[in-house]
Amino acid sequence: MLKLIKKYFPEFHKDTFERLAIAMRLHQEWNAKINLISRKDIENLECHHYLHSLSILKFITIFDGAEVLDVGTGGGFPGLPLAIVLPKVQFYLLDSIQKKLNVIEDIKQNLGLENVRTVWSRIEDYKFKHDILTARAVSSLPKFYSLVKKNVKKQILYLKGGDFAGELQQIPMPIELYKIHEKISEPFFETKKIVSLRIVS
Repeated sequence: MLKLIKKYFPEFHKDTFERLAIAMRLHQEWNAKINLISRKDIENLECHHYLHSLSILKFITIFDGAEVLDVGTGGGFPGLPLAIVLPKVQFYLLDSIQKKLNVIEDIKQNLGLENVRTVWSRIEDYKFKHDILTARAVSSLPKFYSLVKKNVKKQILYLKGGDFAGELQQIPMPIELYKIHEKISEPFFETKKIVSLRIVS
């Protein structure tokens, strides 16, 4: 448990590793009841979901006191692992499926996470603005941007794989692209990227 996270984030506090391990165990238990993650993929929970979520921190500093909205959080990715590691950042985990948010609430209660709130809503109907938005490839980047631009103050962090150069050309703002495999050398990350869009006021 946590072999990869300890390899790439040795600086994390012991308590942080313990909380991540508990969260992973609870995710595994819940996934047997509710299909949060593909049953074939649950054995890759640490690499494909926890480490993928935390990879943002290899490239981006999320400032203390920030409000982060995790759009289409599903089972809590990337928001929940980030919230465990960043207790001074407030996370809002949004999804339209209540039963998935119930799992996050259970993990939140078990860990005593005071910096996590779940939001039952479609992003189309959500009116509030937050400093940073995170998401994992819930749609094409241009479509996602058009849906969330009303909700972000400073930055969008979008985890996406494959070739999407054509999508980037449709975004009318500066874009920074980070190749995860440059910092995390596991095969899964060879085509995975973090798209950073900074909002220019």
